[in-house]
Amino acid sequence: MTSQTTLAKSGQGPGEPEKPVSPDGLQAGLKNRHLSMIAIGGVIGAGLFVGSSAGIAAAGPAILLSYALVGLMVVFVMRMLGEMAVARPSSGSFSAYADQALGRWAGFSIGWLYWFFWVVVLAVEATAGAKILEGWIPGVPQWAWALIVMIVLTATNLVSVGSYGEFEFWFAGIKVVAIGAFVVIGLLAVFGLLPGSDNPGSGLAHLTDSGGFFPEGPGAILTGVLMVVFSFMGSEIVTLAAGESEDPQRAVSKATNSVIWRIAVFYLGSIFVVLTLLPWNDPSILKEGSYVAALNSIGIPHAGQVMDVIVLTAVLSCLNSGLYTASRMAFSLGGRGDAPSAFARVNKRGVPQTAILSSVVFGFVAVFFNYQWPDTVFQFLLNSSGAVALFVWLVICFTQLRMRGIILRESPEKLVVRMWLFPYLTWATIAMISFVLVYMLTDDAGREQVLLSLLVAALVVAISLVREARGRKAAKAPATEAQADEAQADEAQADEAQADEAQADE
Repeated sequence: MTSQTTLAKSGQGPGEPEKPVSPDGLQAGLKNRHLSMIAIGGVIGAGLFVGSSAGIAAAGPAILLSYALVGLMVVFVMRMLGEMAVARPSSGSFSAYADQALGRWAGFSIGWLYWFFWVVVLAVEATAGAKILEGWIPGVPQWAWALIVMIVLTATNLVSVGSYGEFEFWFAGIKVVAIGAFVVIGLLAVFGLLPGSDNPGSGLAHLTDSGGFFPEGPGAILTGVLMVVFSFMGSEIVTLAAGESEDPQRAVSKATNSVIWRIAVFYLGSIFVVLTLLPWNDPSILKEGSYVAALNSIGIPHAGQVMDVIVLTAVLSCLNSGLYTASRMAFSLGGRGDAPSAFARVNKRGVPQTAILSSVVFGFVAVFFNYQWPDTVFQFLLNSSGAVALFVWLVICFTQLRMRGIILRESPEKLVVRMWLFPYLTWATIAMISFVLVYMLTDDAGREQVLLSLLVAALVVAISLVREARGRKAAKAPATEAQADEAQADEAQADEAQADEAQADE
């Protein structure tokens, strides 16, 4: 890691102030405002805008409980991750901690699975953004828009971590302002306080006036959980990014403490507004999308176009963060010897150029699969990475169980953020995540995702175990040779001693 630090500093000219370098050798170019917005925007993915209508249709108003359950799970996982990240900031985050607490196989496996997840996400988001842009400028084909978007954001990530942070600051800022405005305007309309609103405002009546709060039965809550759980992926990005900030402990601590209100406002608040503005079974929710339907009910002009801009911003934000996240995980794996050593090198701007380019190459390949074989190869990629989010959360839980003891032994003063009611809430979270995984096996779409994700995970774990076995064998070989040489030397010395004694007798 020393060589990486030297590389990072070598880009400075004589007389320039020394730029801070993270323990990993990356340039610490993220400012506090960047980290704050990355933390806030990290929980707002495009899935919230696009996928919420299907969840509402499946569970009715009870989808609020689905979001609350998953949100609670994420709050607990983030608290555990925050505890470890504040004590030991690292660009590898949970993968590096799993390496330390559970073994090399765990850090290797979860690191590569997480990288794989985000590479597939790059293709999904690039295609989603390209569809919106093609609708605005149909003269440019969709594949060309996907290519343009990927190239622009790759360039942004290659320039410096500061440019990534600046782009993400504005992308996330637009999402945050949009959701905040939606919640405020929507609540005013719900209670009949919005001047000029086309919606008469029914208060909380729509939560129960179309078949009650559980129109599809209480079991629909679990169905809703399966539909919304993956829209929460990304909240952990701030712990990877914190390693490239000037004050990682403060950034992670702040992000961990604020995750509760972020989920409450952005997820529960916005879905609550939709469900109180319209009956849950209103056809426009599925037809137009939940947020567009809600805005149209108020009479907001050009609601569809407004949401397209916001969704595009969310897509670009997700793409930007996805590329950043995949490259930093590849960088960390390279630094630990679990990926090519070139991944762990940084250029004179403190950017892991090889890790970024390698990640984006696989992203381009996934985009190609999406256009060439969308229903076969790309569908396999989607399903085989579908449950990775839950695997990551599960590993974070088991890692924190072990890391607490390690931190207390080695540096107890760094245990600034603590998981609540340890270890009981940690075990309760493990049970919740395990239940969701098992319940997915009863769902047709979920079953394929879990089984294929388990297959890929088993393959990666097998590779890691084989690598470990070979490493141990290689380490023993020189030791065995040294022992043989030592024995041979001892034997020669004994022979020489015997010869000397015989000569003395003569």
